Amino acid sequence: MSAAQRERLAPLIRSRAVAIGVGAASVREIDQLNIYHATHLAMRRAIARVGEHEHVLVDGNRIAGFEAKVGPYSAIVKGDARVYSIACASVVAKVVRDRMMTLLAARYPGYGWERNQGYATLEHRMAIRELGLTPFHRRSFLALQRTLAGDQLGLFEGLDDLSHDLNEGLVPVMGQGTDEAELEAAFLVGSMTT
Repeated sequence: MSAAQRERLAPLIRSRAVAIGVGAASVREIDQLNIYHATHLAMRRAIARVGEHEHVLVDGNRIAGFEAKVGPYSAIVKGDARVYSIACASVVAKVVRDRMMTLLAARYPGYGWERNQGYATLEHRMAIRELGLTPFHRRSFLALQRTLAGDQLGLFEGLDDLSHDLNEGLVPVMGQGTDEAELEAAFLVGSMTT
């Protein structure tokens, strides 16, 4: 689905959803916890913002200890392609992410964040080499470390596809967020539709 299609659908989803919660983990949390644990933290925050619920649907595999923190849940591999509410949550999450990356791009021009959403594209890697890091770059990200070390660009071939497949827009390479003090990463949305 294109960004324009998501932008058209997001207001419809929001108008029909019983509740929507967006959760995030900061760049600092991602670097401290690792992306796996920070993603689960962001999921718990999104679920908390949804409020009272009976059951949670998670896009992906089972998560150790998750039920103790959020209550009953089902893990559905490729859930965004199989479950309507997960697909809707994915659309809303990507729209939030894209808007935040556009704001981040205005604040830190030259990285192409309004186009690459923080993924390790050639444009983004070259900008890091030329402009350096911002406070919103995840220093623990291996591709970023290699870019800073000056490894040959050939090492990054295929990373765009891999990064997209792993993150599918839910966990961008860059941090992003909702306020000037600290942009946050790992946007996840919990939605329940009518």
